Amino acid sequence: MMNKTRAYNWYISLVAASCMVLYGYDASVYNSVQGSKHWVAYFNHPDTELIGAVNTAYNVGAIISGFFLGGPLADFLGRRWGMGIGCFITVIATFMQTFAPKGNLGVFIAGRVLIGIGQGTALTAGPVYIGELAPVHIRGKIMAFWQLFYSVGSFIAYWINYACSLHRAKLGDWDWKTVVIFQMMVPILIMTLLPFIPESPRWYIQHGGQVDKARASLRRVRETEQDVEDEVLVIREALEFEKEAISSSYTALWKDRSVRKRLLLAFVLNVGQQLTGQGTLNTYSTSIYKKVFTSSSTIALINALNATFGIIFTLNAVWTVDRFGRKALLIVGAIGMSICMLIVTEVGLQTPTLKGGSKSHPVGIAIQFFPTFLKNCGFKTFYFFFAINICLAAFVWFLIPETKKVSLEEIDVIFGGSNHVEKGGDLLHVEDTHHATDATEMK
Repeated sequence: MMNKTRAYNWYISLVAASCMVLYGYDASVYNSVQGSKHWVAYFNHPDTELIGAVNTAYNVGAIISGFFLGGPLADFLGRRWGMGIGCFITVIATFMQTFAPKGNLGVFIAGRVLIGIGQGTALTAGPVYIGELAPVHIRGKIMAFWQLFYSVGSFIAYWINYACSLHRAKLGDWDWKTVVIFQMMVPILIMTLLPFIPESPRWYIQHGGQVDKARASLRRVRETEQDVEDEVLVIREALEFEKEAISSSYTALWKDRSVRKRLLLAFVLNVGQQLTGQGTLNTYSTSIYKKVFTSSSTIALINALNATFGIIFTLNAVWTVDRFGRKALLIVGAIGMSICMLIVTEVGLQTPTLKGGSKSHPVGIAIQFFPTFLKNCGFKTFYFFFAINICLAAFVWFLIPETKKVSLEEIDVIFGGSNHVEKGGDLLHVEDTHHATDATEMK
């Protein structure tokens, strides 16, 4: 039953999850502006390689942030500051893209790099914040909203673009500038709300043992004082063990067997997710549809409807993730994507041979870091995505354990590591470690 505390848990988690709206909006913005003749003319009709460079610029910024900025910033200043700084950089980058001098694609590309840095920073801190504050029994649902908000970002961008596409003649260059500048709406909202949500209790205890501040944060999101004290104890025990047994440097990622296993599994899952083909279709769907449809408004409407269905079907994961588990959804999703990629390939290859289908020639567009891949291979490219999804489903089936309803501090056991809570309790000379019982039984 929903009460004030549970509602507040949802509220703060959704504020953090809103960082994903930035990513969904941005991925759709670039796809949208490619359909604007005014954008193409404004930057002197960029060729395929330059279009690929514009998209790649975002990835360069995201990699810089992911490796060198996002994690250290969230660890040093706190999760809220990580999200806030990322949002601020996103606002600056949005201005750069909107008001880039005419014909100067370099400024637009620089804005793309900067927006990658900003979003990479916010997207690093956001899920960490949710994982450290969300109660175990709703963490899966809330993390499903993380993906849902990607679809929300796409939904907003595409429907704004569709509205602008109906008035391109009147708007002129502002048919694409309006879509771009609206990107600052969500980061400004997030920055406004961040001062009023609690910092992560784990971060407080990790930085100077600020137990009182950790308790104050937890009292805002837990229902009883016993829940607060239990969680403070769990966090202290886990951190004590990590301090004594695990190096605080990045070398710990390789020295500790269980951490190394998790790193590799997470790496493969995230790389696999990026190679499912969904991102490519989302980024370049406008260019693909141009081979079939002549009306820019029709293309904008199809993109908007696609984003709408994305929200509907992602909502399905919100109630299924804690019922059927993370593993089942990953497998079903990968198999479903493989079927979709196969359909895209077959339809794309067969359409040019059908009556009235001569406009669907293999698509000459750039694809992420490999701008000539799709150009050279055409729709056969999607056979690659089909194979990746099949491999991803098998990988999850054989190697990924289920983490449903397991607390953040007790999840180590599932991956073959020590129970940080119990070991930390021994170091702190705590006799009652009843909160670790469930994780111990899983082992």
